[in-house]
Amino acid sequence: MHFSHIGIATEDISKTLKRLEKYFQFKDIGKIIYDANQDAYVCMLTLDDDTLIELISGNAVANIVKRHQYLYHTCYAVKDLEETISSLRSDGAVIVSEPKEAILFDNRRVAFLMWDLGLIELVEE
Repeated sequence: MHFSHIGIATEDISKTLKRLEKYFQFKDIGKIIYDANQDAYVCMLTLDDDTLIELISGNAVANIVKRHQYLYHTCYAVKDLEETISSLRSDGAVIVSEPKEAILFDNRRVAFLMWDLGLIELVEE
């Protein structure tokens, strides 16, 4: 398991992106896409030091945005999604969203779990 990116919830991806551009240098700004499997609009940003930030808006994050909670999740890439989920569950993690394909990651599967580190996303390598 290794760090992939952080996910930031926002009401409006375009507005948030404009604010971030004042403070960060980007190597790449992905397109804003709708992922029906996640019921969210998503956009991946690559900072000049290769740090990845995913911006998320829509129904999937609407309630936490209303509470002004913007740091949404930390994502980790894993070799074996089922094995990692099983291991984390035996260590007290609770599955929030079962594995499903994610358009942002070329249809590789992702899963969300609540754990001691907060909400984590696992993405297949």
